[in-house]
Amino acid sequence: MTPLASSRQWHLAKRPTGTPTTDDVRFVTVELPPLAENEVRVQNEFISVDPYMRGRMNDVKSYVPPYQLDRAMDADAVGRVIESRSPDLPVGQLVQHFQGWRDVAQGDASRFTARDEVPGVASSVYLSALGLTGMTAWVGLLVIAGMKPGDTVFVSGAAGAVGSAVGQIARLRGSGRVIGSAGTDEKVALLTSRYGFDAAFNYKSGKVSRMLHEAAPDGIDVYFDNVGGDHLEAAIFAFNDGGRAAICGAISSYNSERAEPGPRNLAMLISKGLTLKGFTIPSYQHHAPEFFREMTPLVASGEFVFDETVIDGVDQAFDAWLRLMRGENTGKMLVRVDGDA
Repeated sequence: MTPLASSRQWHLAKRPTGTPTTDDVRFVTVELPPLAENEVRVQNEFISVDPYMRGRMNDVKSYVPPYQLDRAMDADAVGRVIESRSPDLPVGQLVQHFQGWRDVAQGDASRFTARDEVPGVASSVYLSALGLTGMTAWVGLLVIAGMKPGDTVFVSGAAGAVGSAVGQIARLRGSGRVIGSAGTDEKVALLTSRYGFDAAFNYKSGKVSRMLHEAAPDGIDVYFDNVGGDHLEAAIFAFNDGGRAAICGAISSYNSERAEPGPRNLAMLISKGLTLKGFTIPSYQHHAPEFFREMTPLVASGEFVFDETVIDGVDQAFDAWLRLMRGENTGKMLVRVDGDA
């Protein structure tokens, strides 16, 4: 493969107000300098688009820095080394890194992590089942919420990449019952037929608290929250004493222009002895070895199933992200970089 000397990239042009549009970004071509000592150049194969990126478009302090204007946005990605001045990362090595939103990445070898091939599985697995997505599900369910065998688990946004992983890990770890919510009847059917959920409901078809009670008449013990809003309020109502929630996301309010009101029933945290704990994966990277030990053989054997919605072409990355935010994905939303070649 002839090494590329340029990189097509998505830059943030201005800070969005409300729902981002194509006016807020710019797709540009940037010339790359020759490699310095210990640097590598990587042809990306897949890049990840995720809901948390909406927060990074705002100029506010968070657990990750905001995107800079007129600079390439970053994101999780996998690719192969096409040129190297590093003895540790030879040409052809599969690597994972954080220079997404572009077709070609370049930098010091320390910014790229070598990954082993998983037989019969595309490299995109390191962005989904064996990536931040899978680890978010594993850490949230087992470390943050402390799920125990026999627990009844409720997952919001359950047909998404993280949610579908949570449900399966709960089942594999011996949960008593797993319940999920999703935004279409097709996704609801997928939860029970493919991902092994015991029950699921379409949150757009009625009041969430009522549907959750019907699905879990004996209450829930663990809630994995990807949505916030009425789902969190419903979970608090449904919790048994000592219930635990892993607060992972609040996609229902990401594009709101003003603060959304919180759950009206927070006093139940006191009477029921509930624990609601938020988390972000950078603080739990020390669990990665255990995560890989458990999940890699499950993925390789097919015992753990996962879906990816793949959009072809790096030039379609922003559209893929918009589609993700509208819920037009099943499982992990990814961009196959060379799909437009």
